[in-house]
Amino acid sequence: MKKKNIPAIISLLLFVGSFSATDCFAQTNTDNLKTSNMNTTNGTTITLGGNTIHTSGKLPAVGTMIKDFTLTGVDLSEKTFADFKGKYIIMNIFPSVNTGVCSKSVRKFNEDAAGMNNTTVLCISKDLPFAQKQFCGAEGINHVVMLSDFRTDFGNTYGVQMTDGAMRGLLSRAVIVVNPEGKVVYEQQVPEIGQEPDYIAAIAAVK
Repeated sequence: MKKKNIPAIISLLLFVGSFSATDCFAQTNTDNLKTSNMNTTNGTTITLGGNTIHTSGKLPAVGTMIKDFTLTGVDLSEKTFADFKGKYIIMNIFPSVNTGVCSKSVRKFNEDAAGMNNTTVLCISKDLPFAQKQFCGAEGINHVVMLSDFRTDFGNTYGVQMTDGAMRGLLSRAVIVVNPEGKVVYEQQVPEIGQEPDYIAAIAAVK
């Protein structure tokens, strides 16, 4: 190979490499845009400390039959919707019992549940069953059922798993009320993670 051709070959290789890198960068941006559009279109837009985040889907609509689920109790046993069907069910969904607003919601629903007939309150998070059990023991919580989504896909099935932000992977704050026949009669996707759910509206849905 003649030496005078070497600079031309090097220039060609650098051009091709630059084109590939640019193309890869453009594809990455396109993929990110698709993901962002998917979250906005298919999920629900909420906020965390005022910053916009998204959930993986939307809550089951009022008037629809509730989807089945499998969650884990504090004794590590599997619990499904069939275990609670036949009563009103209030599903108190939240990120973690180890945060102030979440623990407050559990205490509040525990107080309300004590005076409610034919109603079961399920408190659902990604917390390990051990942490849920410890919290209930320390707080004297005995009128609600703690359930963990640590090894199932409840978050995506019910559209409450956060897909971005600092708490991505955890469940958003939401409430779903189901009647004894299994039909959704109330739902609230709390718009700001730091905000408490509407307890009065949830309780009023139990008739």
